[in-house]
Amino acid sequence: MSTLLLENIDTLATFDEQRRVFKNAWILIRENIIESLGTGKFEGKPVDQRLNLYGYVVLPGLINLHHHFFQALLKNIPSLQDVSLFRWLRDMYLLMGEVRDEDLDIATRINVAELLLTGCTTAVDHNYIRANNELHHDTEIKAAQEMGIRFHHARGSNSQGQKDGALTPDHLVEDEDDILADTERLIKTYHDPKFGGMIRIENAPCAPFLVTRRLWIESIEMARKYGVGNHTHLAQSPEDDQFVRNTFGKKSVVWAEEVGWVGPDVWYAHATILDDEEMAIIKRTGTGICNCPNSNMYTAAGTCKVTPMLKQGGFKIGLGVDGSAANNSSNMLREARNALLMQRAFYGADAMSPTQALEVAILGGAMILRRGDIGMIKPGMVADIIGVDFRKLPFAGGIHDPVAGLIFCEVDRVDLSIVNGKMRVANGQLVGIDLPALVNEGNRLGRELVRRMEKNNGYSISNPGWRRAYPYDPMLESF
Repeated sequence: MSTLLLENIDTLATFDEQRRVFKNAWILIRENIIESLGTGKFEGKPVDQRLNLYGYVVLPGLINLHHHFFQALLKNIPSLQDVSLFRWLRDMYLLMGEVRDEDLDIATRINVAELLLTGCTTAVDHNYIRANNELHHDTEIKAAQEMGIRFHHARGSNSQGQKDGALTPDHLVEDEDDILADTERLIKTYHDPKFGGMIRIENAPCAPFLVTRRLWIESIEMARKYGVGNHTHLAQSPEDDQFVRNTFGKKSVVWAEEVGWVGPDVWYAHATILDDEEMAIIKRTGTGICNCPNSNMYTAAGTCKVTPMLKQGGFKIGLGVDGSAANNSSNMLREARNALLMQRAFYGADAMSPTQALEVAILGGAMILRRGDIGMIKPGMVADIIGVDFRKLPFAGGIHDPVAGLIFCEVDRVDLSIVNGKMRVANGQLVGIDLPALVNEGNRLGRELVRRMEKNNGYSISNPGWRRAYPYDPMLESF
């Protein structure tokens, strides 16, 4: 069995139970498992490969709990730049209706590439496309598999359309029997529950008012039969929360508990609109929360109460970048930084520390995904490891606290990423991926997708506008 030694590590943050941090450390990996670690000179048997990580800070890979990969081709669209969530969803659904298999394949590869380069080693994608003969969930799973990231495919769904009072265009609605059958097929085909499993399937209806009560109940019953997780959007904005109250006559989390959507195998994306009663239900049931700060700021959706929940204790909170069209980025390290800054803006300078931000992005994700094989660097764990070289400009003068520097010094990308014992990023570059070719193909397909949407719906969404900060010429006025 092959062995890899990571040696001369400047700072090793293990994130283990004692949160140990070592200097001048080494890690021995055998196949895909961390066999041992220590400090000083490695005195063990000869190894197959050595990697000198002098100047590096090393830690477990980050875990992205919420994404929409298909949106990689839909970044920075003018009509989506300055609107609230429900208005944003109007055009997004029309764009989603134009996605083809080729688009989904390239979009998945683009997002996985950015996630790997920014420290993510495990990713969840909530894919609520309408599956048909020309568009398949399998396409995304296979693309993620080929890119080498640890992947949880959350099989999303929309079973109610505009004729039912929902937001989804009727032609994008799926039959509920088809949804259940396809989810079961994906579980049987791809789900790997074993220790270190690289592909797992989750059950993920899109949002409370986008599928029927029947699907909420039957889908989670099926998921629990197979032992897979359950994921959805909940309380993601004032509009969203009010829609639930108007439709069901209940608060979002109260409604979720009524249909069985609480428990340690359930997690909600966003959850920005929660009152004390709802937070108590979440805590009592062990339900998880995925904070998506960049997306929430972009759509003015609100702020997840991460700081109050952490101070109270007993909550499971993770981090997600959300879809590319609501974030325009898949940068996990930047997401962790902005999670900290957003909490401080609302709750004070001591609201969240850098280590807390990283724990949410690592340990919180592992807990919510119910994975005891990732999230820590210690013997017996799967080797999902990232490293950042501190001998670079952003860290000049910031060497005093390398772990905090990952958050405060605004890291652009990692220099090392190992997923399941295999090198996916080395010297800051993706291994075995032609990134310029991937970017060019994404731009081509993105342009074509938007043009199809504009042609088929009779209006333009891609003409940039210009909003003046000054209605006059400030230079002329100053003379």
